[in-house]
Amino acid sequence: MQKKSSGLERESFSSRFGVIAAAAGSAVGLGNIWRFPYLLGENGGAAFLLLYLFIALLIGIPIMMSEMLIGRLSRKNVIGAFHFLTPGRPWFLVGVMGVGAAFVIMAFYSVVGAWTIEYFYASMTRSLEGLSVEQLNDYYLHFTTDFYRPVLWTLLFMALNVIIVMGGVKGGIEKYSKFLMPLLFVIIVFLMFRSLSLDGAWAGVEFLFKPDFSKMTAKTVMVALGQVFFSMSIGMGVMATYGSYISKKERLGNTAISVTSVDTLVAVLSSLVIFPAVFAFGLKPDAGPGLVFVTLPNIFAKMGGGFLFASLFFLLLSIAALTSTFSLLEVVVAYFTEELQMKRRVATLVAAVVMTVMSVFCVKYAAFFSVLEFLSSNILLPVGGMFIVLFVVWVLQRHVVKNELEAGGNTMKFFPVFWWLIKFIAPLAIALVFLNGLGWLG
Repeated sequence: MQKKSSGLERESFSSRFGVIAAAAGSAVGLGNIWRFPYLLGENGGAAFLLLYLFIALLIGIPIMMSEMLIGRLSRKNVIGAFHFLTPGRPWFLVGVMGVGAAFVIMAFYSVVGAWTIEYFYASMTRSLEGLSVEQLNDYYLHFTTDFYRPVLWTLLFMALNVIIVMGGVKGGIEKYSKFLMPLLFVIIVFLMFRSLSLDGAWAGVEFLFKPDFSKMTAKTVMVALGQVFFSMSIGMGVMATYGSYISKKERLGNTAISVTSVDTLVAVLSSLVIFPAVFAFGLKPDAGPGLVFVTLPNIFAKMGGGFLFASLFFLLLSIAALTSTFSLLEVVVAYFTEELQMKRRVATLVAAVVMTVMSVFCVKYAAFFSVLEFLSSNILLPVGGMFIVLFVVWVLQRHVVKNELEAGGNTMKFFPVFWWLIKFIAPLAIALVFLNGLGWLG
């Protein structure tokens, strides 16, 4: 294995806060604010929350550390990292899979990001006020099956990503992450207190924090496992790319724990925004994906100053989507600039144009959207995560991994636990996610 430094002068994050803001921004996305609450609602509330926290701690953090470690050890993009660490061997295909996953996820995720902008605009202009649940459902269906408006918002959403990534690591990704992530927290805390102030809101709090383990099934475990991968940006090359920008002085273990803590906190706070309001107005918590785009606008319409709270909520969703997608764009741009020797501006535009074309196909053809979503969630992410832990355990030598995790004079007392988790527990968990995603576990 190649052990020497690449010697490549490249950008890096300038501060610990910048590292956490950027990495947490990638992990915090629609998976936390949109997907997590409705999965929690469908799977029994608090019991699902506890299970999710346990899996994130036991499996999510070690895999995230492994992916960051590959990036920092090589100081290269996700494909270049495997070329550098194992020259002449086919492990670079894992990096190719990561770049491919970035294209695939960006394509359909940007479309959903466009939905959040549409709803932010509709809330600001009070277009949703006075609509019944049936009318809100019709609005959602009409918009998502339309072509021109979703494409327009997708172009705007992609343009925002381009502007940020063109700025580089410090002047773009870190700069905007350090602004957008605190803004996200301000909005979500404000909305949480408003939701908790409603009459009857306590029933929603109990739903969240009073576990009912009788509702735990094997399916619940599989859903929680899958959500950890979807939510924490594992297996898609993002954490390896961001890891290559992290200073040796930073403790990767502490960084992974901080990112996971922020990621989980946002998911819980989002649930505290949604479920107290849902119960306060006597609605069902298991409304599925329509919980955000149909049920919540109906709730906001019944509140005093509802358009303001609706506008803030969909602004929150838009920010979460944006911090996730510009990290995906950076995965591809890092590869284009380092391996294909493109200038950052050209690399960003080329990647964005390809991703936009794919997004337009997702808007036009719902089946294409579904295929890309299935491909990423059920194949690319779990397979990518599996190869990452196998690479760290079986290709990188144990002492190399330990030295990298303890770089900069840091010590890692729990290294034996980390090694045991990624050697035995993580591969088993990933295999279960993969088999369940393919429907082979019933």
